[in-house]
Formats: sequence, structure tokens, C-alpha cells
Amino acid sequence: MIDPVEALMKATSTLTATHNPLTSATAFPTVIPDVPSFERASDAGFRTLWVVFVVMLLSSAAFSALAWTVPLSRRLFHTITTLITITAAISYFAMATGHGVNYHKIHTTEHHKHVPNTHKDVYRQVYYARYIDWAITTPLLLLDLFFLAGTSGGHIVMAIAADIIMVLTGLFAAYGSEQNPQRWGWYAIACIAFLVVIWHLVLNGGAQARAKSSNLGKFYGSISAYTIIIWLVYPIIWGVADGARILTVNQEIIAYAVLDILAKPVFGAWLLLTHSKMSEAHLEVKGFWTDGLNAEGRLRLDDDEGA
Repeated sequence: MIDPVEALMKATSTLTATHNPLTSATAFPTVIPDVPSFERASDAGFRTLWVVFVVMLLSSAAFSALAWTVPLSRRLFHTITTLITITAAISYFAMATGHGVNYHKIHTTEHHKHVPNTHKDVYRQVYYARYIDWAITTPLLLLDLFFLAGTSGGHIVMAIAADIIMVLTGLFAAYGSEQNPQRWGWYAIACIAFLVVIWHLVLNGGAQARAKSSNLGKFYGSISAYTIIIWLVYPIIWGVADGARILTVNQEIIAYAVLDILAKPVFGAWLLLTHSKMSEAHLEVKGFWTDGLNAEGRLRLDDDEGA
């Protein structure tokens, strides 16, 4: 299957190579069509993607190994954290192999005082695999924090809903048109949804963690503050990369790579190692989690007969 952007890149390079105004036989200037430009990852960007893939894969193996050191009833945090890094590993493998990415066309206009305005089409790579990753891993990360604090189910559902809205509207903003203010409208909605997530983490989660014990409250306060600070950098990177295109695609990849490593493997290692040393943070999950659909747990329709 032919990629239309790749075909356009080849046609553009041919046009640029064949045109040489110095060898033109005519004395009149030749009208040259506006040549589009392409913002894409180079070798440095792909090397970064491969490095992060390996980091996520090794982290998943380490977290899985830690899970085998505790009973099944206490592996909930290990399972969730491993799912976070293995999902990120799949995402980075897709991006490193050239998948999960396409081009977003941006039309730009340069205004001049004494000559007509010039127009140019810019094709910038958007790694949509990154947004799929975030739509899966950020709710799982929130589950880690909320289960640690013992937050109520209602608050967990509302926080995760706001989180998914934040990720999806960020994706819509990445493909928005610069001539239309809706692009920054989607970005604003994503930021508002992020504030809702922070509200649930700080107020609801913090209150529940402190109610359990002071040690758990301190640990939850530290790891949730760490998470919030890192998550605050993501919209900043989006604003200067996909938004304003100040960062190159390579710089964008490196910036997100550092954040993802801090937000997933480093977060996971801190959570699991500290959690194992705090008895008040242990969460025993039994029933279906440990026993499956055994005879005692099945639904019996005749329980009410004869009542």
C-alpha cells in the first residue's frame, strides 16, 4: 500500500532537485509552486524509541518477578503495574518500527510587507500510538493510587472518566486545524479534565489515605505529588511540540520518553518496593481473584425458593 505522504515527499524532492534558477534559459523569473516541508523523526528519535521499549520490557519482567514473591491475594498492585509497563512496551515497539504514526497537514501563511504572502503546507508526524498507550495506562496508574488510598468506587469512576476525556481530547487537539480555534478548545477541555483528576487525587485520595494511617498518608502524599508533577509536564510538552511546533519531532520523542520512564517504571518500582514494607498498605483481594468461579461463589437461582 502506497503512503500518500511518502509519495508526496518523493515528488517534492524530485521537484527541488530538478529546479535550478541559475541554469534557466529565460530572463524572466520562473514561478515555483510552494514546496511542502516534512517534520519527522530521524535516527536519534528511533534510537530513543527502541531504548524506551527495552526499558519498559525489562521493567515488566522485574515487576512480574516481584509478583511471584507474594501470595496471589496480594498481587493486585503488581498486576496493575506490570500491565502499565507492558502496554507502554507494546506502544513503543509500534512507534519504533514505524507503526502507530501518521502525518498531520498544517497550512501556514507568512505575511510580508512588500511582496505577496507566501503559503506553505507542513506535514508533521503525530504518534497516535502514544495516545492509545495513555488511554490504557493512565487509568491503570490511577487505580494503583486510588487502591493504595482506599478511595471510594464512585470517586474512582469519576476520576478515570475525566482521565479518558483528557487523553481523547488531547488526541483531537493534535489533529486539529491551526486556522480553527477548536484545536486549542480541545486542549483547554483536556486541561480542565486534568484538573478534575488532580482534585480527586489530592482531596478524596489524600483524605482516605490519611484516615488509614499517618505513614500511609505520607507515602500516598509523596507518590501522588510525584505523579501530578510529572503529569503537569505532559501538556507543556504538547503545547510546545504538537501545539506551537517549537520542538522538533526528535525533541518531542525524547521529552515524552523521559516522562514515560519516570511516570511508569520509576513510579512502579517506588510503589511496589515501598508497599511491600508497609503492612497498612497491604490489600488482600480474595474471592474470584484467588478462587475463581468455585461452587461456593456461583449464583444459585433457587436460593429464594421455599422462603
